[in-house]
Amino acid sequence: MWRLRRAAVACEVCQSLVKHSSRTKGSSPLQKLHLVSRSIYHSHHPTLKFQRPHLRTTFQQFSSLTNLPLRKLKLSPVKYGYQPYRNFWPARLAARLLKLRYLVLGSAVGGGYTAKKTFDQWKDMIPDLSDYKWIVPDIVWEIDEYIDFEKIRKELPNSEDLAKLTPDLDKIVESLSLLKDFFTTGHKLVSEVIEASDLLLFLGSPGETAFRATDHGSESDKPYRKVSDKEKIDQLQEELLHTQLKYQRILERLEKENKELRKLVLQKDDKGIHHRKLKKSLIDMYSEVLDVLSDYDASYNTQDHLPRVVVVGDQSAGKTSVLEMIAQARIFPRGSGEMMTRSPVKVTLSEGPHHVALFKDSSREFDLTKEEDLAALRHEIELRMRKNVKEGCTVSPETISLNVKGPGLQRMVLVDLPGVINTVTSGMAPDTKETIFSISKAYMQNPNAIILCIQDGSVDAERSIVTDLVSQMDPHGRRTIFVLTKVDLAEKNVASPSRIQQIIEGKLFPMKALGYFAVVTGKGNSSESIEAIREYEEEFFQSSKLLKTSMLKAHQVTTRNLSLAVSDCFWKMVRESVEQQADSFKATRFNLETEWKNNYPRLRELDRNELFEKAKNEILDEVISLSQVTPKHWEEILQQSLWERVSTHVIENIYLPAAQTMNSGTFNTTVDIKLKQWTDKQLPNKAVEVAWETLQEEFSRFMTEPKGKEHDDIFDKLKEAVKEESIKRHKWNDFAEDSLRVIQHNALEDRSISDKQQWDAAIYFMEEALQARLRDTENAIENMIGPDWKKRWLHWMNRTQEQCVHNETKNELEKMLKCNEEHPAYLASDEITTVRKNLESRGVEVDPSLIKDTWHQVYRRHFLKTALNHCNLCRRGFYYYQRHFVDSELECNDVVLFWRIQRMLAITANTLRQQLTNTEVRRLEKNVKEVLEDFAEDSEKKVKLLTGKRVQLAEDLKKVREIQEKLDAFIEALHQEK
Repeated sequence: MWRLRRAAVACEVCQSLVKHSSRTKGSSPLQKLHLVSRSIYHSHHPTLKFQRPHLRTTFQQFSSLTNLPLRKLKLSPVKYGYQPYRNFWPARLAARLLKLRYLVLGSAVGGGYTAKKTFDQWKDMIPDLSDYKWIVPDIVWEIDEYIDFEKIRKELPNSEDLAKLTPDLDKIVESLSLLKDFFTTGHKLVSEVIEASDLLLFLGSPGETAFRATDHGSESDKPYRKVSDKEKIDQLQEELLHTQLKYQRILERLEKENKELRKLVLQKDDKGIHHRKLKKSLIDMYSEVLDVLSDYDASYNTQDHLPRVVVVGDQSAGKTSVLEMIAQARIFPRGSGEMMTRSPVKVTLSEGPHHVALFKDSSREFDLTKEEDLAALRHEIELRMRKNVKEGCTVSPETISLNVKGPGLQRMVLVDLPGVINTVTSGMAPDTKETIFSISKAYMQNPNAIILCIQDGSVDAERSIVTDLVSQMDPHGRRTIFVLTKVDLAEKNVASPSRIQQIIEGKLFPMKALGYFAVVTGKGNSSESIEAIREYEEEFFQSSKLLKTSMLKAHQVTTRNLSLAVSDCFWKMVRESVEQQADSFKATRFNLETEWKNNYPRLRELDRNELFEKAKNEILDEVISLSQVTPKHWEEILQQSLWERVSTHVIENIYLPAAQTMNSGTFNTTVDIKLKQWTDKQLPNKAVEVAWETLQEEFSRFMTEPKGKEHDDIFDKLKEAVKEESIKRHKWNDFAEDSLRVIQHNALEDRSISDKQQWDAAIYFMEEALQARLRDTENAIENMIGPDWKKRWLHWMNRTQEQCVHNETKNELEKMLKCNEEHPAYLASDEITTVRKNLESRGVEVDPSLIKDTWHQVYRRHFLKTALNHCNLCRRGFYYYQRHFVDSELECNDVVLFWRIQRMLAITANTLRQQLTNTEVRRLEKNVKEVLEDFAEDSEKKVKLLTGKRVQLAEDLKKVREIQEKLDAFIEALHQEK
């Protein structure tokens, strides 16, 4: 019973001590704590919250596990004893009064001492973390610069103040002795009070712990068990892991706040974009250098060795998912088992106030926080890929350049390559596998390219193709980062978890790497958000056996750690190689400038675009010169060209048939009918064609004629292409024919020759036309009968047998005409028989068709000569014309016909000239401008039309200068950032 009472008093004292210590724990002296301890145990202290320092840079930590539960210290409940009720109330009252007094005082002393001893024990339990200082950012070690701990220490009570609160224990013992003598009947109760005071003295004694009152039981009740070394090691490893997780949570909280602050700063800069010129970011400058290098033709042994992160992997290994996790947005088109990446995509990641994406050759921004913009971006990437792929191919080496900006993104340049395949399936080009290998090798053979090798962890490593390719390009693994994806599926399906460790360490295949990472890219649902995937990844690694069994380290998991490691490696490679690349381009520039001075000393260094602008100005000047052609020149050219086009029809189909008539009335009737038919159907169309051809000829003449010393033959191909394309696009006004038909019909209806000058001009026009036809007829007869006697004697030429037959036939037909000069245009059947028999009598066999063909030419020549003689007679016939040929044997209706034709030609030429100068020349000039604008946007067309060593040399020189200038600016900015 005595022991039960002692235990009850002791338990009540300890209970009050524990409660009091829990209330006074926050006021323990902070000045004695280490900085790391303060950052862990007092991360939510008010002073720290209000005096957080300004964040200066992005932290480079390598673990992102969050929300891992800490181990909780489980305390067994305290068991209280009970004692029977007694009726000795004075002793019980005194005992309660004494107990209440000394419990309060003892709690004050024991509570503070208990808190101190508890903290010292917990501090001793923390392992040595000096080797893990890299986990804690510099701001934690420098926190004492921002918080005045000395001031806090002065505000807390010191040991002397606490000693004043301690009661005089000697007086307490003396008072208890008096009570023992006075209350003789309550000896047992007083003894219990004395033992309680002795317990207070025991708790206040130095060198002992106050936590014995809260033990689960006495040492006699709990058997002693020896802890093995293995259990100690496991406990230490678990404590180390939890300590790392504590630090990681602190770092992530600070990084989140840093991200928000940087976003606010960037937004503030974004609002002031119109007030000041923003400075380009370092990664944007570097991306511009890569874009210029991608268009540079390395024909001077200057290769592009600037670093990039080249993402390679087997098809459907998760390359796109890893990139999207790094970019924090679903930006790439997706397909189940189908090849979606058909051409390389260069993604430049940089920081910005808003999460947006834009292409290099476009000004449109896609808001990556909106699902409709994300869908539009994926659709645009897919369209560009299909546009790059040529007909008959599956993949293309042409690169799509995309910039992605957002708060918290790691700055780097990644190139997503098509997935490596083992078998060409249906629908693919036969050379798809080889093309993908060649594209991948072209990027990986860069000695400064960082190879991000993606391996699917859910399939057997032996089925991988990309590992052998990476091993060939980087056998020592000095620039390769290995990433194992779909680790959740691997851990679930693989029977031996150690196999994953062997894959990570590269023991299953001969591939070495600079670093190894394991990531989870979601549950396989394409509609998952990036945030959901990140949470799933963190939850998986919190409970993963790979991390708990130390197969993987904390910095080797999650895509966030991967992004940080790749970015760090990327910038390290950039700093090591960029200056060497700049020096190589300086040497190349010197060689190009020397070559230009030796070959083209008096010419400016104009590249292809500058030459195109110069040619464009010359072409536009030549088009404008069309408007300076005189109206007289236009009309002369148009009239002459139109007559050449219609002269055959006029003479053969109008004049000759009408001239075969017997009288003037029939002649005029025939002429009117045929002219009406000709005007309604053919003449306007022929006139428009003549006008369009005339415009083309004049335009070509201005474009192609040499300009003397100023002429530069380098523009000839371009001018010819512009001329052809402009003429092809130009169409004459559709209303021109209708208006022209009316004008021509009215002109041909007029028969009134006003003066003798017009009459003579008509006769001259008729004689020229008839003489031209007579010459054509003489040539036809000569070709039919062969050379005459002069050519046979002088040039030793002979007639063929057929020509001899034609000659005999011609002679026989001429005899017939001499007998009857008024013979009609056609031979009768009996006349053909007579001619054939006469020739047979001379031993010449002829065919009736040959006789008819010969007669056509012979009679035509006879008719034309007769018409020319008639023209000479009609020179004096204007007087008879004015009298309408009354009482005159001379009839000159054919002269009137040719006057009508001549006047129609003049009026038509005048009308066409007006259409040319007022409308068509301006429309042609507009077409030329449109063609030049289209050619200016078509780089392939300019390369095809502006060629030669001079152009290529100037082009390379400009590119090298641009690259060097951008590299110098980037290097300067890089040094400033350091």
